[in-house]
This record gives sequence, structure tokens and C-alpha cells, in this order.
Amino acid sequence: MRTFIAIEVNDQGVLNSIHKIQTELNIKAKPVELHNMHFTVQFLGEVSEEMIGKISAALNSIEFSAFSISFASIGVFPNPNSPRVIWIGTNDGVNELEKLAETIRTKLSHLGFSPDKKFKPHVTIFRIKNKIEGISSKLEKFSSYNFGRQIISEIKLKKSELTLNGPVYTDLLVVKGKQ
Repeated sequence: MRTFIAIEVNDQGVLNSIHKIQTELNIKAKPVELHNMHFTVQFLGEVSEEMIGKISAALNSIEFSAFSISFASIGVFPNPNSPRVIWIGTNDGVNELEKLAETIRTKLSHLGFSPDKKFKPHVTIFRIKNKIEGISSKLEKFSSYNFGRQIISEIKLKKSELTLNGPVYTDLLVVKGKQ
């Protein structure tokens, strides 16, 4: 099954702020559904049931304390001239988030998983299929926007099923941090 490690965005105030931006931007792009908002810590791809057990054991061995992050800044991947993704980033708490991601990735490396790229904390809010002109000027007014704060208190192993209506994510494991 197709899997990944995620840290979900679940604070209603943050989600409301994201929805406001998705509504106000008014661009030809597919907004990510609010219930699917997350940081992808590591995409694992297709894994067997047996490997799910090993991944679960590795994740369950991780101990971390809950911490707060703030969501701020908006950007695009791979570049403003040809954006494929619009995302929001973090500032306060980013070091703790990067440290947790590194711990997760180290645990998974012992099982043969290696990340395809460095972890860059971001939450995808739009996916873009066709070229959009002048995206930078549309995003400019949100450059200093504060999306709110959230407590990061769990990591999840998720299954991803791709459907015609978009991805469907299912929790396979939830690891809770210390409060």
C-alpha cells in the first residue's frame, strides 16, 4: 500500500485561515481539502503489510514532547514562473519540527528508507495543473499573513489512495507526544 509519514494541521483557527486564503486567492488551481492538510515528513511509497509492522515499531519507539508552531509565509514550488504547488510555511517552532522530522527519518533509515529530499516544513494548500500568470503579485498580499498557531502532539503513518476525486488518506498509526 502507498504510505507516508505526516504531521497533520488540525487547529480549527489555522484551518479557517487557510480556507480564507484559498477562497480569496481566486486562481485556477485545485485547493487541498482542509481535512487533508499536513506536513509530509517522508513519503514511503508502496510498502508491504510486513513492512507496515516494522515502520510502526520504529515510530512507536520515538519519544517527543508536544510543541507549538506558528504558520506564516506563503510560497510556491518549484518557482514563481512555473508553480505547481502553493504552500504555507512555519516560523516559531520550526526548529522543533525539523528535529522531530530528522528523528523520524533516522529511525526509518534503519529500515532502508531514505528521503528523496531535505525536509522543508510546508503545508500544501493548492496544486496547480496549468500555468498561472502573475502568481507572485497575487501571493504578495499574503506574504506577511499570520495563519495562527498549533500544538504538534502526534505523528501519523498514513495510507494514501489516489482517486478521481483526489487522495483519500487513512490513519494506520498515531504516535502521541508527551503533553
